[in-house]
Amino acid sequence: MAQRMFGTNGVRGVVNDDMNTDLALQMGKAIGKFFGGKVAIATDTRVSGDMIKSAVCAGLMSVGCDVRDLGILPTPAIQYHIKTSDKIVGGVMITASHNPPEFNGIKCIDFDGTEMPREKEEKIEILYAGKISTMPWNEIGVLETYEGADEEYIDAVISHVDVDLIKKAKLTAVVDCANGAAYRTTPMMMKKLGVRAITLNADAQGEFPGHPSEPTEDNLADLIALTGSVKADVGIAHDGDADRAVFVARKGKKGYYMPGDKSLAIVAKTIVRDLGGGQVVTPVSSSSMVEEVVKDAGGSLIYTAVGSPVVARRMMKEGAVFGGEENGGLIFADHQYCRDGAMSIAKILEGIAKYGSLYNQVEELPVYHVDKRKIECPNNRKESLIEYMKETFSEGNEVDTTDGLKIIFDDGGWVLLRPSGTEPIFRIYSESKDEGLSKQRAAQFEKVADDFMNGL
Repeated sequence: MAQRMFGTNGVRGVVNDDMNTDLALQMGKAIGKFFGGKVAIATDTRVSGDMIKSAVCAGLMSVGCDVRDLGILPTPAIQYHIKTSDKIVGGVMITASHNPPEFNGIKCIDFDGTEMPREKEEKIEILYAGKISTMPWNEIGVLETYEGADEEYIDAVISHVDVDLIKKAKLTAVVDCANGAAYRTTPMMMKKLGVRAITLNADAQGEFPGHPSEPTEDNLADLIALTGSVKADVGIAHDGDADRAVFVARKGKKGYYMPGDKSLAIVAKTIVRDLGGGQVVTPVSSSSMVEEVVKDAGGSLIYTAVGSPVVARRMMKEGAVFGGEENGGLIFADHQYCRDGAMSIAKILEGIAKYGSLYNQVEELPVYHVDKRKIECPNNRKESLIEYMKETFSEGNEVDTTDGLKIIFDDGGWVLLRPSGTEPIFRIYSESKDEGLSKQRAAQFEKVADDFMNGL
């Protein structure tokens, strides 16, 4: 069996350490053999982007694949290009998303623009592990550059919202592009939507000097302060490859950082309300707040395992109208089945134009309290811990084993125990409308898990 290389979002590593040109070249050959046709490629703004991309391109061309280089693009922009281009059979995005600047990664995109399913990644890993034959000199692939994929993508995004309504609202937004892949596309979209944009970190600097590219509250202090001081209608932040967006609402003269589950709930509510119903898909780790607002708006909710490809494929299967995770990764069925930061922004702007202040929309959401913890647990003991917790807590409670173990209590609160796919740890999430109960249950589950790990 070939070694597993693809994680939840491609092959990643520290540049010139585990993510080096030898790996990228062989990976390019393996991807080329798998696709067997013309492949699109793009990068985010990382310093190592051109180096890794060049090695992947060399590998692709050596096995006979033609390559279309789209330059620096958000991940959803290359996904849109692949989905809408007849001659392209798949793609490669060179990105490590929100990881620190010394990392880079190779992410495969399927023929329809979706993230590649695991069974196809396994086939590429098997090819990678073997000796890959190259083509004779007169049958190797050629490289072409293509300009304009960024504007084609933005035009597609704004075709799904009421542009005139947004223009009439005369909105002001503070936009933090994180020195990443959205540095051109999101300001371009703001101009096309008639939104006054005050930009932060909107230049392509792959060392991410403005702040680390994960859009957490701690990393977005400048955005939060500026959104309040200039009295903007909304603050917007991307991660490095711009497949996600998080938002800052304004409360008086202060910016309010919106946790991702709140933007997920607001967009879900807007879409279901506007359509008069529909199914929404989200992982078991999402707040019950999302289910409550979707049901109140006339829709229904489907839970999946954690991971945006899982959510996207379930949406396709069920014909769902919307889906997403609480990390700012939202998926719009009428646009494309992948996380899309620009589409999330366009929909939030339309919602402000339609329904008023973003902070007021947040205030209308039901309040739930979440307590998140983690405990150390070696990989070889994860299954036995799940079984033990199931035996201990399942009596009299509803149990969901979609991803880890979720115990749902009669009062609507729940606790989720979920093993990390990348670290020897277990995550414990506890949610309730009662803050004290949420903390109490988290502590209770943490103690039982700790006692089990220590043989008590």
